[in-house]
Amino acid sequence: MALKEITKDIYDVSAEMDELYGKVGTPEREQFRREAYAYCMGQIIHDARKNEKITQAELASRIGAEKSYISKIENGIIEPSVGTFYRLIDALGLRVEIVKPIY
Repeated sequence: MALKEITKDIYDVSAEMDELYGKVGTPEREQFRREAYAYCMGQIIHDARKNEKITQAELASRIGAEKSYISKIENGIIEPSVGTFYRLIDALGLRVEIVKPIY
């Protein structure tokens, strides 16, 4: 993706996102956000699984799922439910920390 140059070293990513995926709040932009979120979550699960040196089949067995389900999560095709997400996190020895943002 070629970004719109503002100056020699500054680019307007927001303008490029608006052009490619629609303005914030549009269905197109929301669809892109969901797909990007699923992809990022999948990468986190994939990297954590690799760090633990376990296969997709082993992770699936630990949470009571099929290997293909883990593959779909890691590839960003589907997002796991909250319950499944917590089972994945637990099976990978990770933790979730919920904090209130400081403004």
